[in-house]
Amino acid sequence: MGHLQAYRAAAGGKPPASKSSRPAGSFTAVRRLIFALATLLVATVAGSASYAQSGPFAGMAGNWAGGGSVTLDDGSSERIRCRASYAVGAGGNGLNLNLLCASASYKFDLQGNVIAERGALSGTWSESSRGINGTLQGRGGGGQFQVVASAGGFTANLSLTTRGNKQSIVIRADNGFRGASMSLSRS
Repeated sequence: MGHLQAYRAAAGGKPPASKSSRPAGSFTAVRRLIFALATLLVATVAGSASYAQSGPFAGMAGNWAGGGSVTLDDGSSERIRCRASYAVGAGGNGLNLNLLCASASYKFDLQGNVIAERGALSGTWSESSRGINGTLQGRGGGGQFQVVASAGGFTANLSLTTRGNKQSIVIRADNGFRGASMSLSRS
């Protein structure tokens, strides 16, 4: 009898629920537990996704398009249309890029792989329409990158700035063409 009085006092003076009502309460508790676990899982995955993409290339992933101009060796200038595709990996520290630009008489198709380590950038590049390839060296972070692309007898300086869904690319070369300037938006 003392146990019954203590139980009722602990339960707020109410007698225990009938056995028929227990499964509904248990089912509700299990649903709440499953919901809490699912919420924890989603928060963990979302947190790890943002951590996985915290490197200097984190904001660049995706497809971009836009236009600009190219200045050829003879000094003439033409409007160009460009498409870029960036795949970001290695926790935001690796970048695979493809930049295709074309005007009425000029085209370049640039591919590259870049790794960032403590602000230093290094990698390789190739330009398929001319069949040349070389190395990339530079510095960058915070959406701003300065890179020198080198190959036998060719050097170009590349400056790339990304702010949200806008990107600007400026290329200055010593031969083949004088330079290019592009403004892209994420598509």
